[in-house]
Amino acid sequence: MDSLREIDRWDVRNAAAGLLSEDGRLETYGETSRSFRWASVTKLVTALASLVALEEGTFDLDDPAGPPGSTIKHLLAHSSGLPFLDGEPISGSPGERRVYSNVGFNALGAELATAAGIPFEEYVRVAVLEPLGMEGSHLRLDERYGVPAAGGYGPLDDLIRLAAEFMKPTLVAQETLDEAVAVAFPGLDGILPGFGRQKPNDWGLGIELRGAKSPHWTGTTNSTRTFGHFGGSGTFLWVDPQAQCALVCLTNRAFDAWAAEVWPPFSDAVLAEIAGGAIEPFPA
Repeated sequence: MDSLREIDRWDVRNAAAGLLSEDGRLETYGETSRSFRWASVTKLVTALASLVALEEGTFDLDDPAGPPGSTIKHLLAHSSGLPFLDGEPISGSPGERRVYSNVGFNALGAELATAAGIPFEEYVRVAVLEPLGMEGSHLRLDERYGVPAAGGYGPLDDLIRLAAEFMKPTLVAQETLDEAVAVAFPGLDGILPGFGRQKPNDWGLGIELRGAKSPHWTGTTNSTRTFGHFGGSGTFLWVDPQAQCALVCLTNRAFDAWAAEVWPPFSDAVLAEIAGGAIEPFPA
């Protein structure tokens, strides 16, 4: 697929990209077996592990967690009021603002470990990585951002498996995933890191929702139903249910203005190639 080759034009040392259709067809380009740091794309794995835990009854969305008045749902939806990194809550009370929070996700991981009675990394391994066949992936301590927020490492091949799970879930019920990609605490404004204030800054249960956000790291032609996450290590994964496809991209250059410049047109080029029939079109 020619559009995937656009990553060769980027000023990055290593890169890989893959496009997955809803019916299982896959196109990849680049270093697909190389292990990359996922950074905040790890939050998608943590979110999925949390959904498994919710279905198992390990904990509940309404269980208290984080600062006073906050719950598991608030932590997942970046609405607990906890800050980006360390410190006291920076909003009046949970549910008032969308404050993207690594410390909140690490608190979520600690709650999951306590409720499950095993270390967070072990729960993720047995609940997500092994069942999905993500054999080349692992979690390890990120000293600045923490394991649940940013500790994932692995190859494109494995993140394609994760994308497939978000397209057609096997570890949780479709109804559970539908709830996870619906807006949690609608109407909250907030900052999308790297892309400024968004009104509203919609988020699901650990999963970022594109909605009407602008500017954004996905393409201008991605549907408003697109969801996923990007990472500070130059990585992203999005699923567009309307286009019936998912795009995953991994690099080892830290996110900065370069990524905000090249990622949206890259996604647009991929979607245009699909729509133009350069490859067999995805089913309508």
